[in-house]
Amino acid sequence: MRFAGLLLILACISAPSRAQEKMDEGPTNEKAQKTYKEASDYLHRRMPDAALETFKKADKQDGGHCLACQKKMIKYGVELRDWKTAEGAAVEIVEQAEGARNLALAHYQFGLVLIQEGLNKRKDEPFARAHEEMNKALAAAPKFPQALFADGQALAHLNQDDASKARFEEYVKMRPEDDPDRQRALRYISQPELARARMAPAFAFTTTDGQRVAMDDLAGKVVLIDFWATWCAPCREALPHMRAIAKKFRDQPLIVLSISLDSDEQKWKDFVATNEMTWPQYRDGGFTGQIARTFGVEAIPHTFTIDADGVLQDEHIGDASIEGKLKKLIARAREIQAPQKQAQAQ
Repeated sequence: MRFAGLLLILACISAPSRAQEKMDEGPTNEKAQKTYKEASDYLHRRMPDAALETFKKADKQDGGHCLACQKKMIKYGVELRDWKTAEGAAVEIVEQAEGARNLALAHYQFGLVLIQEGLNKRKDEPFARAHEEMNKALAAAPKFPQALFADGQALAHLNQDDASKARFEEYVKMRPEDDPDRQRALRYISQPELARARMAPAFAFTTTDGQRVAMDDLAGKVVLIDFWATWCAPCREALPHMRAIAKKFRDQPLIVLSISLDSDEQKWKDFVATNEMTWPQYRDGGFTGQIARTFGVEAIPHTFTIDADGVLQDEHIGDASIEGKLKKLIARAREIQAPQKQAQAQ
């Protein structure tokens, strides 16, 4: 899943130490600095394979002490499924970590790499190692909610449901009620099998009409998320299709969410009003917006189709014929809702 790699963004326990900040600046070796710049140039030219190899070279030239190189090696190692490189960089970060905070973050990051590897290879061994790394992270920083959540996921994939639920219960106690991930953890506690599924990421936002929308509040409904922008010609061309879908399934257990990447708020509002986009609308502000980054959106229009359990079923870049898929998912949503409505009636 495209957005899965975004789990590698580190959660901050507190501000990093000065030593950590200094290491983040890049290599100190002059030769390594030139190589690091070359690797960055490869990224600008959209050549991640070449960039990854060059970041590895820069780290080696710097004696394995280039934290910035290692973070890039993890990021692009995961994206390119080069697990040996990603793991090696994570080990280097652990070995160089100073202080409990940085040590906890290092083990946590290593654990996330292993979770991604387990998902990709569909094997238990990486999940078992991820569990070990999360335990080490929690030993260094017991009040580390993200590590608890990730450990719950690792344990779920190992089919240790009771231990997994215990981790999610610990997480729930540490997070505010309006935290989307807390809502997700509650769902995992009641339905452990979902922690093993390809779930759409948890999120929450407030629409233009003041409605709070949270992914896990939509359980029981099919969700179609449409990333777009007013400046995007293919998005404008796809708009009549999206409007037709919203109208056709208006009274069905389906919700369409349009998330704009516009930076100009007024232009976006005017466009939405002029084009009668009456379904829920939200402006994320660009490709670096929180929701866009969570879903790993790099091109638009980009749609995600999510079933009534919150599991990602489909995604498309560009306009696509998705009505058939939506009908099947809606039919299943109705099957899920029927016993619930019957119970309420009784």
